[in-house]
Amino acid sequence: MGIKWIWAFLDTVEGDADASEAFWQNVTRTRISTRRGEREEFATLIPEGGDPWVKVQRVFSGGGVHLDLDVDDVGAGAAEAARLGATVVHRYPDGTVIVMRSPGGFTFCITSWAHAGSPTTQIRIGEPDLLDQVCLDIPSTLFDQECSFWEKLTGWNRRPAGREFERLARPDGIPIGLLLQRLDTVTGEVGAHVDFACHDRGASRVTHEAAGATFVGEPNPDEWTVMRDPVGRVYCLTRRSP
Repeated sequence: MGIKWIWAFLDTVEGDADASEAFWQNVTRTRISTRRGEREEFATLIPEGGDPWVKVQRVFSGGGVHLDLDVDDVGAGAAEAARLGATVVHRYPDGTVIVMRSPGGFTFCITSWAHAGSPTTQIRIGEPDLLDQVCLDIPSTLFDQECSFWEKLTGWNRRPAGREFERLARPDGIPIGLLLQRLDTVTGEVGAHVDFACHDRGASRVTHEAAGATFVGEPNPDEWTVMRDPVGRVYCLTRRSP
């Protein structure tokens, strides 16, 4: 499909959005852009250097995390996703965005590379931590199908990354990696959370707690720390280097 850029979207219910956006600006060391959309529901988190890769959206219900995949040809990209098992949820009238759901029910968008402004550079050097990965949380009965879908859609090679994980090999120049987690849960829809790569997880935990996050636990103390943001969104600090 030729993915040019990936955006991690943090979707938050209207009433919680101010607190959520303040927190995520703080821990990603970004500022929020001018709002856009019919309800001014969309904004981008702008880093001090390089191009952005995280956006926020105010929603009426639900919330969570979704992905936008920038491609040259939105229609062709959506057609390929549909051929692989995704379903169309909504088409924007101007043709720049098609909202879809994966075979396991995870929401993502096929979006216009040209419309997004063709970002090219993510700054990693000198960052203490970096929101650079989305982990898809997949019920066990859906795991093989969902992994196959994302491997074929992205064209990225899939490899084991532990007992319950598989990883897609992110190409150079793409800001967000994809990790696929097999849950103990048998049924349900695919969800997602974001992960930070951290030079020092302990130091990042202190910084995030000072910004309003709470510590949830360390199911694998050598690898990751589970946190919760001020509005209840779970995410992880990992030992991967930025």
